Amino acid sequence: MEFSQLCDDFEFLDDWEDRYKYLIELGRKIPTMPEEMKTEATKVRGCASQVWLTTNIENGKFHFQGDSDAHIVRGLIAVLFSIFQDKSASEILETDALAAFTKLGLKEHLTPQRSNGFAAMVERIRSDARAQLENQAVPQ
Repeated sequence: MEFSQLCDDFEFLDDWEDRYKYLIELGRKIPTMPEEMKTEATKVRGCASQVWLTTNIENGKFHFQGDSDAHIVRGLIAVLFSIFQDKSASEILETDALAAFTKLGLKEHLTPQRSNGFAAMVERIRSDARAQLENQAVPQ
């Protein structure tokens, strides 16, 4: 789902409880990550819940797969995917995901641990994008 569509959906929902339910529903829609992909290497540090994130780059575009043991965090992963999926490394680094997170009104309604976990996931994605750009800059 595109982030603009997600914003429209969130604006349509009047109260936070409906938005919270919608966030959980978004999380249910992302594919479950196979157990063999849930490793220490794919685990995101800084999250209160268990979170795994993988990055695959095809034709310069980033494709992510993620999972969590918490329903609300799976929803946050879905939000991240709406922001970053199918973007180039440069586009990822130019995107202010925390501003997008605030635009949806999530920052005020989630615990500090969840907000910190979201920031940790964003940093993991940005780190992968920086690494991709650095690898492109190194002559072969």
